[in-house]
This record gives sequence, structure tokens and C-alpha cells, in this order.
Amino acid sequence: MSRPQISDEQRRARLVTRHLLTPATRAAGPEQVADALLALHATDPASVYLSVAARTAAPSVADLERALYEDHTLLRMLCMRRTMFVVPRALAPVVDASTARAVAARERRNLLKDLGAQLGHDERRLIATEQEVLTALAELGEATAAQLADAVPVLKAQLVMAPGKPYESRPRITSRVLSVLAAEGRIRRGRPLGTWASSQYRWIVAEPHPELPADEAKTELAARYLTVFGPATTEDLKWWTGWTLTDTRKALARAGAVEADLAHGPGHAMPEHLEAPAAPEPAAALLPALDPTPMGWRHRDWYLDPAHAPELFDNNGNIGPTVWWDGRIVGGWVQRPDGEIVTHLLVTRGVGREAKDAIAAEAARLAAFFGDIRIRPSFRTPLERRLTGS
Repeated sequence: MSRPQISDEQRRARLVTRHLLTPATRAAGPEQVADALLALHATDPASVYLSVAARTAAPSVADLERALYEDHTLLRMLCMRRTMFVVPRALAPVVDASTARAVAARERRNLLKDLGAQLGHDERRLIATEQEVLTALAELGEATAAQLADAVPVLKAQLVMAPGKPYESRPRITSRVLSVLAAEGRIRRGRPLGTWASSQYRWIVAEPHPELPADEAKTELAARYLTVFGPATTEDLKWWTGWTLTDTRKALARAGAVEADLAHGPGHAMPEHLEAPAAPEPAAALLPALDPTPMGWRHRDWYLDPAHAPELFDNNGNIGPTVWWDGRIVGGWVQRPDGEIVTHLLVTRGVGREAKDAIAAEAARLAAFFGDIRIRPSFRTPLERRLTGS
């Protein structure tokens, strides 16, 4: 029996609908957005808010803060590819067992290696330090890294990084210890200091969640990934999760994924997603840097012209803000210091008056969401530098 064939056009139609990129598919709140996208990139704090705002009918900072800091229906986790994500609380045990545990184990090994070599601290000393941190945090309720270092003075000990190099540094061990505790799910980030766009934040003690077997969790995550991003290739899933090729193949097989022919080679889809989707109405979207949609696949040629990738990505593979039309990336955008949202088209074919009007409307909607807030890019892309003149 021949494998199903899925065209790029069909993949884009699925993307637009599943990723809530039309006015008709916009969600009512942040939990629905996170569930639709599986996980929200959270390396840059502003990206979480902007990814949600692009996909909700009535964007609200208060709704997202409620979900993150009051109801805890959305949780920050260091997980896939050692990247910070925001995930639905129900999915947290799956993400923890499938990816976060391995990340946490590596973080702990690396920290112990540095502590032992430079400070003479062994695992017993690290465990004692961690317990002091957890006790202090429980007493304080919430605290910044600096406040925890005052409460637990050993956190002020310094490591020498890149000794003898021009970029030698001597950071405190504070952030390393807190990162390990966060990766292990024992603490997590609380409210930021200042506005929602701030990268400074408080820490709080995390609530425990059920532990799952790793293989079971990987199977579940592979199925969820294909539901959100499928059809996709084995390499797409391997890259997105950070798994080995063997683990990726096993998870796909256990998930019941079926093979399908894509435009550039074999891929996988869930059996219930093989029928051709209805074509959605063309729509525009302005997505932020590191948005989960453009960061969902290793192979992006079916929605991004490879010739435009150098303009939109930095040297480390981080994508900047993008302009979408009808399931394709057609340009980029920036917020200038005065708050103006400036868009720039990299694609002209198929982007007519209807598209330009829709893009302008989205830019106005985004400007209204920002209000007085200004964001500073965590990384710089060539297009962003050009549009800001810096």
C-alpha cells in the first residue's frame, strides 16, 4: 500500500488552523493557546506574552499573569533542548519525564564538576546548600536570586570561567544552583520585577507533580508533537525534543505514527490527520522572536523561503519577529523606541492589497497590546538591526 502524500499547501493549511493564526480560530485565553501549541518558548519573557496575544481574541496581560502566578495552570520549565518553555500544568509530568530529567541530570553533573574542581565542594555539600535555599525560600515565600544569596551566603562563592581568556568572568554560583533546582522542578520562576517584559524575576517553591516512566512520557510527547506540528520528519521531532535518533524512532513507533510522503521526503503523521484539511481563509499574523510556530520544525522550507532565513535568524539559530500571511513567513517586524510597529516584507509575490491591509491591522493590534511597554531584543537579527537602524 502506498504511503499518503501530503503537500506543502496542506501542511500550511493545518498550521494556520492548529496554531490559531486566523481571527476565526483565536482562543479565549492563554491556557487554550498553550495547549494548542504544546509549549511556549520562554527564553525571552516577552515572547510568552506576545505569542499568546497574537492568538487570543482579546489579549490580556492580567489573564496570562493569573495563569502563571495565581492559578498555576501554566508552568515554566527548563526542558526540550535545555530551553525554557511555558507548558500546560497537565502536560508538565510528561515534559519532565521525557526531556527535563535528562537536562537536569546534565546540569547537576556540570555544576558538581565545577564546584569540585574550583571550590572543593562535593555532592553532599551541594545537597546541603540546596536544602538551605529551599528552607529560606519557604520562609520568604518568594525571593530574588540576590535575596537568596543574602539568606544563604555560600551562594556568593565565585567560579572562574574561561580563565586567562579576554572574556574571563567570575560569576557567583547563585544562578547555577538555582538553575539546577529549577531544572529538577523544585523551584520555579515567579512574578517578574517590573513589567511583564522584564527579564528579572523572583523564585518560588514549586509544587510536586506525578512522576511518569520515561518511555511512556516520550511516547505521549511524540504523539502530542505530531498532533500540533505534524506531519513532520523524524529529524524535526529529534531536533525539537533534543532526543537521540534511537529514542525518537522508538517514540514515533510507540505513538502509532504512520509514514507519509512530504514534498522533500518521508515524514510522520497521526492516523487521524491524514485527510486533506479544508483551506482556511487567508490571514495575517505578527509573531514574536522564538515563537513556537517557526521554531517547531528543523526543516522550514515549506513555510519559509531559505533565501530569507539569514535575515530572520541570528548566528545561533534564534528566529526574530516574523510576519505571516496565509501560512507562510513573508517578512519581519520590530518595535521602535517610540513604540511604532514597523513591518518589512521579504516576499512580494502573493502578498497583495488584502494581505498588506491585514498586516497593517495586526501591527495596530500589536501596538495597542504593547501600550507603553518597550521591549529590547535578547538577540539581534540582521533584519531587526536594519529596521531599528542599529
